[in-house]
Amino acid sequence: MTAPQQAPRGLTALVLAATRPGGDPLAAAAGVSHKALIEVGGRTMIERVVGALAAVAAVARIVVVIERPELLRGLAGVEGCGKPVTTRAPEAGPSASVAAALAAEGVPLLVTTADHALLQSRWIDEFLAACPPEADLAAALARRDAVEAAAPATRRTWLRMADGDFSGCNLFLLARPAAAGAIAFWGELERERKRPLRMVRRLGWTFALRYLLGRLSLPAAAARLGQLGGGARLAVVSLADGRAAIDVDKMDDLDLVRRLVAADAARGVPAATGVDGN
Repeated sequence: MTAPQQAPRGLTALVLAATRPGGDPLAAAAGVSHKALIEVGGRTMIERVVGALAAVAAVARIVVVIERPELLRGLAGVEGCGKPVTTRAPEAGPSASVAAALAAEGVPLLVTTADHALLQSRWIDEFLAACPPEADLAAALARRDAVEAAAPATRRTWLRMADGDFSGCNLFLLARPAAAGAIAFWGELERERKRPLRMVRRLGWTFALRYLLGRLSLPAAAARLGQLGGGARLAVVSLADGRAAIDVDKMDDLDLVRRLVAADAARGVPAATGVDGN
């Protein structure tokens, strides 16, 4: 087994905060232009995410992908986070925005989303410490039992693998230049999302069948996706806290996240780190 690497220093963190074309239903319901500006526990989601990133020693600067940089002005949790924060315009979709940022910023690049309102610095530290040193790109997942233990009422999209059910945590480390190939492949899948047969053909019928039959393991899936992504070496890191898989995609998620944040506040858990007194 490969030993975990030391967390890379001087990391640039990328936060995807752009809104979808035509607007976001949750943002509209909350009376704001962007989902990132919805308040949770008295702070906007973008402030909560930036605060968690800024509390990570390895993160040197933060780049927010958003159409209107002026929306971040006056947000104390962004302007006063203690780390340099800049913005860049979005491209045509999340994968294209990440690809453009990777080309401009280089590696290592830590990527997350502005709707990850529960994000905690200790999860990021755990993730970075566990990323294998040979990986070009690493993704954080949480096991179903951990997610359901942390939030029994949550409804997530599960990856049903031979070695268990997992949910994504919206946390990625693009560690080496070869990660660009995997991001390009992500873009291909994004463009084919409304053409499932083309997507399956691209992934491979054997790959898809093994997944449907529950015979595809997580390491095998990572190896296949890396192969399709130009030979990039992909790694998956399972986070211990199931809350890491809870983002805000729908109103039920927002209600759940607000309840969890209120429960933390009642226990005196610091908001930026989510760690009792640390």
